[in-house]
Amino acid sequence: MTVKKVLITGADGFIGSHLTETMIRRGFDVRAFVLYNSFNSWGWLDHCAAEVKGQFEVFAGDVRDPHGVQEAMKGCDAVLHLAALIGIPYSYHSPDTYVDTNIKGTLNVLQAARQLDVSRVIHTSTSEVYGSAQFVPIVETHPLQGQSPYSASKIAADQMAHAFWASFGTPVVTIRPFNTYGPRQSARAVIPSIVTQIASGRRELRLGATTPTRDFNFVNDTVAGFIAAMESDRAIGEVINLGSNFEISIGDTVQVIADLMQTSVQIIADEQRQRPNASEVHRLWASNDKAKQMLGWSPAYGGLEGFKKGLAETIHWFTQIENLNRPGFRGGQLVYVETSVSFFPASCR
Repeated sequence: MTVKKVLITGADGFIGSHLTETMIRRGFDVRAFVLYNSFNSWGWLDHCAAEVKGQFEVFAGDVRDPHGVQEAMKGCDAVLHLAALIGIPYSYHSPDTYVDTNIKGTLNVLQAARQLDVSRVIHTSTSEVYGSAQFVPIVETHPLQGQSPYSASKIAADQMAHAFWASFGTPVVTIRPFNTYGPRQSARAVIPSIVTQIASGRRELRLGATTPTRDFNFVNDTVAGFIAAMESDRAIGEVINLGSNFEISIGDTVQVIADLMQTSVQIIADEQRQRPNASEVHRLWASNDKAKQMLGWSPAYGGLEGFKKGLAETIHWFTQIENLNRPGFRGGQLVYVETSVSFFPASCR
């Protein structure tokens, strides 16, 4: 598939901003769909790399609005749909917003793509749709379990994407990233939370459950997977995991980070950071065989050594004072909310 112009929804967020910069560097014509707000902020794109500034359009709006979504998609060959509400704790008390953004927003993207005859739709799923692993490594046919309102909304969005492919032949690929980490991630996430607490001088870390395991995926690998999926004709109609095929507990992750930061720490259980027991996802470990076979993708940051390499880059970013002083951080904690939904053409500042 030859792609000239792409629309990236959620381009203002953690993964979306990295994807935007990478695609521009690779020569794509990018229109970045960011959440409209009264501050005229483009999220992380306000701080895009110097060589990227001025090289893309911005459309500020909201994926919950079908008219704006269709307007943003006009003239695009492909859409990479990352816009979503992602915070699991927030979904416990405000589930309606997840239905509106994650399900209805995805429907709006699919409807517009169908009406405009877009050549490729990359829909973003999440490993959370699997719930606690019933077997490992987790393959794409693993049962889906909505253990939080967030994961339930993403399951529904995934099924909507599949329905458009099955019913109308909409060229949809569903990418299912496992726990992506790296520079710019919200400090509400576990790895940035550990790093920023240690960097601020704390040696007693307040964390939630430490026994669950995760398959962490460095953001550069996730971005590479999105682009590979967009360029693959074989992937249409498929669901594909993006994971490192490496499992590690949260407790062991703390120890790896502490070793890299050359310190010793003690973990203090914080009840406010713990999920309800039946909602906790206790084990995630991805099979990435399908991604290797269909996309020719494999993680550059795989295994324990790759994890350490990605963590070192993440630690370096989070400990740079110029990053902590940017809008969105407060006292060493990231407070920027990645609710990506987005419109109106402009150029990067």
